[in-house]
Amino acid sequence: MASSLLSFNKIQPPAFGKLVTILSIDGGGIRGIIPATILQFLESQLQILDGKDARIVDYFDIVAGTSTGGLVTAMLTAPDANNRPLYAAKDIVPFYTKHGPHIFPQKGGIIGSVENTLVQIGNPKYDGKYLHQLIRDNLGQTRLHQTLTNVVIPTFDIKNLQPTIFSSFETKTSPALDALLSDICIGTSAAPTYFPAHYFTNDDGSGKTSEFNLIDGGVAANNPALIAVGEVTKQVFRKDPNFAPIRPMDCRRMLVISLSTGSAKQEEKYTAEMAASWGRFGWLVHGNSTPILEVFSQASKDMVDYFLSIVFQSLNSEENYLRIEDDALVGANASVDVSTKQNLDELVKIGQNLLKGPRSRIDLRTGASETVAAGGTNQDALINFAKILSEEQKLRRSNAATQNNA
Repeated sequence: MASSLLSFNKIQPPAFGKLVTILSIDGGGIRGIIPATILQFLESQLQILDGKDARIVDYFDIVAGTSTGGLVTAMLTAPDANNRPLYAAKDIVPFYTKHGPHIFPQKGGIIGSVENTLVQIGNPKYDGKYLHQLIRDNLGQTRLHQTLTNVVIPTFDIKNLQPTIFSSFETKTSPALDALLSDICIGTSAAPTYFPAHYFTNDDGSGKTSEFNLIDGGVAANNPALIAVGEVTKQVFRKDPNFAPIRPMDCRRMLVISLSTGSAKQEEKYTAEMAASWGRFGWLVHGNSTPILEVFSQASKDMVDYFLSIVFQSLNSEENYLRIEDDALVGANASVDVSTKQNLDELVKIGQNLLKGPRSRIDLRTGASETVAAGGTNQDALINFAKILSEEQKLRRSNAATQNNA
């Protein structure tokens, strides 16, 4: 393994380099295992290049995550006692396999299935107590501004009926958003019908208290990649010197890795004939699924991917945008909360197989995902992206050192 060539104290800003680097992680409950498996591979490649102490957070200007992706984001970016990431990427999958069965306790058999359905009608399927305590124990008193790189986590405020975006960039101008990272994660993971909505207040430091009534960020943006790009654009308009070389939507100067938790598009679960007879109850509960949530979640993810694909391809920057997604999940694999050992093991294998699968992108003519000709595998793409990320950080540190010595 190569010796460390980087000083992993603080990532230097884009002004010292050529690119703005963005990592985005979708929501999807227990399926967070899939992007976690991919991140483990990416971090291993960075460690081959820059040493065993390299971590994901050392290479990205922004890490964005929704719901389970928000939790992964916090784990990768929250500081430990040594001001290094709380979790390495290799620790995320074991976290899910250890705690998943307690977050989503299973009730087997016909009786259990009926009971779960009845609970969903009157109450959240899970009380969230284990998840909430787990998040608080891990993140403690860490606040948004303390993350090791910029973080963007979408939530949705049901009192105001509008998204609330917790962004590191906004903590100085909107101190009310500088909330505990634990509250933000509990809020963004409060999926309707699965977990209770989350209420908390936050003091902005001047004695003014703001209140938040939050549910799952997936209602606003299950794929937060576009929000992350938007945050960069805002900093450019604000003339932030850290983003001085970048122009609005300058895709040639952006590198975006967007990780999905998978979908069941090819399973063809519903038809118009089936849905035509659904009322409120039918859209809410169909077997073990919640069709209305699945529809909104998938539409949100796909529209973001479609838009970014158009922009990056139109500006001849398609190689700077990587979306990794498995749209052929079936059965329990497609569920957000099946935490049996068999399903957890299968989700790990799905992530591993996805690495070996061909790289794909949106076909602008049809809007469908297509395999990239001679594009190699997702694993090949990540190996190449790791090299770019490593070179970018070396360039930044070199330029920063030169300026400091001038």
